[in-house]
Amino acid sequence: MKTQPKRLLVFCPNWVGDVVMATPALDCLRQNYPDAELIGVIRNYVRGVVEDGPWFDQIIGCDDKTTRGFCKLVQTIHSLNPDVAIVLPSSMRSALTVRLGGVREIYGYRRNGRLLLMTGGPKPIRAQNGILPIPMVEYYMEICRWLHLKIPEVTKPSLFLSDSLQEKGNQLLDSYGIKPDDMVIGMNPGAKFGSSKCWPPEYFAKLAELFAERWDCKILLFVGPGEDEIAQSIIEMSKATIVNTGPDKIDLALLKHLIKRCQLLVTNDTGPRHYAVAFDIPVVVIMGPTDPRYTAANLEKTLVLRQELDCSPCHKKTCPHDHECMFMISPHAVFRGSENLLEGLA
Repeated sequence: MKTQPKRLLVFCPNWVGDVVMATPALDCLRQNYPDAELIGVIRNYVRGVVEDGPWFDQIIGCDDKTTRGFCKLVQTIHSLNPDVAIVLPSSMRSALTVRLGGVREIYGYRRNGRLLLMTGGPKPIRAQNGILPIPMVEYYMEICRWLHLKIPEVTKPSLFLSDSLQEKGNQLLDSYGIKPDDMVIGMNPGAKFGSSKCWPPEYFAKLAELFAERWDCKILLFVGPGEDEIAQSIIEMSKATIVNTGPDKIDLALLKHLIKRCQLLVTNDTGPRHYAVAFDIPVVVIMGPTDPRYTAANLEKTLVLRQELDCSPCHKKTCPHDHECMFMISPHAVFRGSENLLEGLA
């Protein structure tokens, strides 16, 4: 950096999983600038992911999708007067927001037409077919490497819980009848990205039955906004006893505690899988339309189940075909994978 920052603004990613995978970069910035005031700018709906962490002295929640929200964020950044900004997202909008906020020194990826907005930063690695996919943990860390910062030996995501959040989580688990010695398996059937990432509800219903037959366990069904219908379908189709967390409207902060309590998580390729990685919880990921190279890091306790088809990875929000990439992964295959994962880690 040209300037040794006294006030460093960090523009965080937009998606839950990306925020978690950016935490090693946040660790790096905090360790390299221990005396600087670090200000995190993050979408309001993912704010609970980073709250209680050691990274930021101040967190600015934002909603910059609207013109009003965009202008408000620009004004807020201007009033804070940061010396330097690190922009983790690769969008033009994020870099423009910081530049209009009056920050003179801005670092991040030089791509998507924003070269003139950046003071400096890496360029993505390119292959014949475009930008080469790399794990997002490493993608964000490359900004730190470009800045010649001291890189931590371990670049693994981490998450944190306050005492009050843990107490709230314990009370909720107690209301579900979950005791300290109970085996808990979490199932996450939704995906904010779109339906293409979602394993069929009837498969989750059958998987819950297989778990209940194999283990004396409590099964927690994690339900995000707009996923109540999916959850209800699973409950109605399954003979297993499933705790539906949907009515309790679990937010992303409280979800950290619930996933940390699990002995196993089965999930679509979405944000909660990265919670499990951060807390060292074994996780089985059912992956359909996304490229596994973006998340191919810290997989020591992760099993990724995926079918390679001619159309994959498509990265489409809804499947234009028969959703074969997900339907071909059977409940029995996920059960066997779960069993093998837990036995291998025992």
